[in-house]
Amino acid sequence: MCMPGVEDIDALLPQTQCTRCGYDGCRPYAAAVAAGTAQLNQCPPGGSATIAALAKLLGRAPLPLNPANGCEGPDTVAVIDEERCIGCAKCLPPCPVDAIVGARKQMHTVVTSVCTGCELCIAPCPVDCISMVPRSALAQASPTPSPQLNRERYAAHLERTARRSQEQAALVSSRKRSAQAADGRTAG
Repeated sequence: MCMPGVEDIDALLPQTQCTRCGYDGCRPYAAAVAAGTAQLNQCPPGGSATIAALAKLLGRAPLPLNPANGCEGPDTVAVIDEERCIGCAKCLPPCPVDAIVGARKQMHTVVTSVCTGCELCIAPCPVDCISMVPRSALAQASPTPSPQLNRERYAAHLERTARRSQEQAALVSSRKRSAQAADGRTAG
C-alpha cells in the first residue's frame, strides 16, 4: 500500500488558508502532516469531518480538534461595517482569496460568495469594522465556496502578489539606475 502524500492530504483540507493550524496555509500543514511533524487535528475550519477523513486516509485514530487552534463552529464570512470603514486598505493584502474589494480612501466590501472565513482581515483593521458572522445569518446567504475554488483563488492571489512584487522591484531598480545615471551626468 502506498503512503498518502501531501497532495492526498491537501485535497481533504478546506483550503481556507486561515493559518489557525499554525502553518502558513493548507499546503504547508498538509506537508507537515505527511512528514509526521503535525497532528491531523489542527484544522478548525475543517473540524471533525476533516479530522475523520484525514484519520481514514492515514490509517490513524481520529483525535478531537486541538483547542489550541480554535474551535469548530458554523461557516462564517467577514462583514465590513460600511459606516466605520475608513478605506485604509490594510485588510486587502492578508485576504488569501481576494474576497475584499475596495481602494484606498474608499469603502470596502466583502464578496461573501468567495470569502473563506479565514479571519485574517480582522487583525490589520485599525477601526475594528470587520466582524465574522455565520454565513447562514446573511439575508442572501451564498453556499460555502468549494475547496477547489478556494485553492484556485489562493493560487491566483499568490500569482498576483508575486507579479506585483516583481513589478515593484523592477520599478525601484529602474529608478535607481536613472538616479545613478543622473548623478553621473552632474558629476562630469
